[in-house]
Amino acid sequence: MIIGIPVETRDGETRVAATPETVKKFIAAGHEVTVQSGAGVRSSIPDEAYAAVGASIGSAEAVYTAEILLKVRAPNEGERA
Repeated sequence: MIIGIPVETRDGETRVAATPETVKKFIAAGHEVTVQSGAGVRSSIPDEAYAAVGASIGSAEAVYTAEILLKVRAPNEGERA
C-alpha cells in the first residue's frame, strides 16, 4: 500500500502527520511512503530525515495519488478528490 504524507495547509498548523520514526514502522510493515517535500519543515523535520528511513520525497501531485493519505487535520476544499 502507498501512504502519502502532505504538507499541512491550514493556517497556523505546524504539525506533520507522521514522524520519521512512524514512517520507518510503515516501511517495515511493507508499505511505501511518499512525503511531500517540506511536509516536516514547520515541525523542524527536514526531508532528509524522512529519506534516511526509506521514504520517497515527492511533489504534492505524487503524494495525493497515494492509496492512503495521512493528515493532521481534515483536507480543505482544494485538497479533496
